[in-house]
Amino acid sequence: MTSSHEPPQGDDVPHAREDQWSQPPPYPPPLPPQRQAASSQVLSIIGFVCAVVAVLFIPLLFGLAGIVLGIVGHSRGEPLGKWAAIAALVGMIIGIALGMLVWSMSP
Repeated sequence: MTSSHEPPQGDDVPHAREDQWSQPPPYPPPLPPQRQAASSQVLSIIGFVCAVVAVLFIPLLFGLAGIVLGIVGHSRGEPLGKWAAIAALVGMIIGIALGMLVWSMSP
């Protein structure tokens, strides 16, 4: 008879198998990384549109919107997101400069 402090051995353990603990439990294989389709660059495309609109209309609003959309698109894995943010920044600067030029030339 074994004492209460010793683990059971051999025949005292019902249905114990030797290889039960030697192999890890089967897990499903890891999933491959998901790639976005080329048409899923919606945020980047809208960011480019905001960049163009920012040159002519309300540069601060559309420029900032394009920058935010480009950054969010880039963080979601869109390859054009970074370029949309840069284009929106450039469009905003050009729009502000153009607005100041037109305003200074008005009577």
